Amino acid sequence: MAAAMQQVFDRPRGLTAKVTHYCPGCTHGVAHRLVAEVLEELGVLDRTIGVASVGCSVLSYEYFNVDMQQAAHGRAPAVATGIRRVHPDAVVFTYQGDGDLASIGAAEILHAAARGERFTVIFINNAVYGMTGGQMAPTTLMDQRTTTTPAGRHAEAGFPIRVSEMLATLDGPAYVARGSLHDPAHVLRARKMIRRAFQAQIDGLGFGMVELLSTCNVGWGISPVEALKWIEEHMIPYYPLGEFKVAPGVR
Repeated sequence: MAAAMQQVFDRPRGLTAKVTHYCPGCTHGVAHRLVAEVLEELGVLDRTIGVASVGCSVLSYEYFNVDMQQAAHGRAPAVATGIRRVHPDAVVFTYQGDGDLASIGAAEILHAAARGERFTVIFINNAVYGMTGGQMAPTTLMDQRTTTTPAGRHAEAGFPIRVSEMLATLDGPAYVARGSLHDPAHVLRARKMIRRAFQAQIDGLGFGMVELLSTCNVGWGISPVEALKWIEEHMIPYYPLGEFKVAPGVR
């Protein structure tokens, strides 16, 4: 008699059954799963409130199986601040892309971090405006070609902003880290970072942000496999991985 098969992998309870709209090869789905797994593991799904901002992840309120609030472009940190203060026992997070967080929302994220607001930010850095056609973002690398920099990004357009390093200089954040989603080993490391950021919030230590280097093979004009290599060969040298701020008590 054949032995019963044991199920070892399943959809986390933190995700709905809705099929995502993301392009094939995009790693937004990986990031979603990591967040959902961590929230389930920490046992806080029933008191979590997420804030979806504007960008490729604008429909994330359909994918996370928690209470969600839609925010205007770049304003997710302000909305999360209000939610957290009205619901002090909630676990609050924002899910934002680089165009949203580092461009129109730059002041919002900077001052939320400076105030040490007690919520967690999941920051997707794919070095381009993915949703609106592949334009240059604040994180676009030098010489990188986009629809608005067909000859490559040059100095007159400014230099790419290292958001994690910038926020780590402030006194407010409890935890700031940058991970990558380009291979399984780095995905597991990113998961640990996400857990530490949420745990810091649960422990009352303050603001946490995890930046995740993510692919946009459509915006970059390359294949999904090439996009994974592009992160390793081009993004990581400019955006090094690691923990940039770990306050006492973070576990």
